[in-house]
Amino acid sequence: MVARVIPVETFDLVIFGATGDLARRKILPGLYRRWKEGQIPEGAAIIGAARSEMTREQFRAQVSEALEEFVAPQELTPEVVASFLAMIDYVTVDAKGDGGWDDLAARMRENVVRAFYLSVAPALFGDIAQRLHHRGIADRASRIVVEKPFGKDLKTAHALNADLAAHFHEDQIYRIDHYLGKETVQNLMAVRFANILFEPLWNSQFVDHVQITVAETVGVGGRGEYYDNSGAMRDMVQNHMMQLLCLIAMEPPHCFEPDAMRDEKLKVIRALDPMGPGDFVRGQYRGAGGDDYLLEAGNPDSRTESFVAMKLHISNWRWKGTPFYLRTGKRMKSRVSEIAVTFKEPPHSIFGESNQWRENVLVIRLQPDEGMDLRVMIKEPGPGGMRLKDVALDMSFAEALGNDLDMPDAYERLIMDVIRGNQTLFMRGDEVEAAWAWVDPVIQGWEARGDRPEPYDPGSTGPEGALMLMHKDGRRWREIR
Repeated sequence: MVARVIPVETFDLVIFGATGDLARRKILPGLYRRWKEGQIPEGAAIIGAARSEMTREQFRAQVSEALEEFVAPQELTPEVVASFLAMIDYVTVDAKGDGGWDDLAARMRENVVRAFYLSVAPALFGDIAQRLHHRGIADRASRIVVEKPFGKDLKTAHALNADLAAHFHEDQIYRIDHYLGKETVQNLMAVRFANILFEPLWNSQFVDHVQITVAETVGVGGRGEYYDNSGAMRDMVQNHMMQLLCLIAMEPPHCFEPDAMRDEKLKVIRALDPMGPGDFVRGQYRGAGGDDYLLEAGNPDSRTESFVAMKLHISNWRWKGTPFYLRTGKRMKSRVSEIAVTFKEPPHSIFGESNQWRENVLVIRLQPDEGMDLRVMIKEPGPGGMRLKDVALDMSFAEALGNDLDMPDAYERLIMDVIRGNQTLFMRGDEVEAAWAWVDPVIQGWEARGDRPEPYDPGSTGPEGALMLMHKDGRRWREIR
């Protein structure tokens, strides 16, 4: 099956930080794939902007190297690469000074979509936004894309939002979270709101609990200094996992429209109960050599968590009494991202004690194999009487829709949404601040206590305390395979 591709409008896309790692790994390769699939129209322009002094030809050579490194060889053909590079331009720009802005203004065209991707440190957001506005490079119809982190706490998030709001309206600001661009995350919305099957059961009367897991096999590596000032709570929970929680728990919006969706997500965040010391476990991987967090972070006294597990409650009519368990960590046993909705037992079993009922679980897999499965009870085949067995109704996107289905990378999809002017999968400023308002007291609490994270072995499923967090509730984590 070949995915239907609808071209976007002609655009000028300026990538600030175009020589950086994110641009090389994700943004430029993603744009190449969209060009190859015919979604980017003839006449579009991609303009790299950074401090480095180089010519257009030198930058194109860097882009060509990035494509060779981060795009599959079978997707690279000389003709397509050459035509993609032909739309690439470059301007040397000083984000905090005057250099290069006149050159950039001269590159911009009338009557096309203007978008500005800020793949730079958050400290530069305000400086760039100010110059784009004051020099007339960005107009009322322009879009500006900003990467996380959206602050380190509520105070800094509010300041970043204020810097952007001083020069751009909220409907021009696209706060990108690549998790929301994943095919499965969007299919979660389709499963919930396009089928009558689940909605009557999607509440505390029928759902026993929900687990959200984001496990990574990598450590902090070259991000050690940055990560040690952030930790799992700021790096993953406040943004990625909070967004997944909102999509699972939100009420149906009145329509599939950006602000309608984001209004309902905001209500979930505001309904979260405060967490106490017994509602979370922090961990830190400790091993030999390069598998030790303290060595990778370069801080032998670090108390920053590389793992966190927590139990949350949402105080509203739909979810009162149903716990949500979240866990995320570095150097885990395997790379897994999934959401598991576990349903309650039937109120009465007619099949006797010899048949042990197993939970009905709906699992939404985000990675590595995007798809969904639902475990249900059936009769075990054969003449042995009524013996029950649980089986999976499994759906892999690749198998169900065809192995040749072109599923865009999250960044590809989100950048095209920017050009379309569709903010549905982007965070609004009040969402970001509401998440920090809930997270801040948790972080302040454990910093005040000064407790150290519980050590866990690299390649494991996390610290023992995380197991006990669920064991005391008579539940257990799903296995990380």
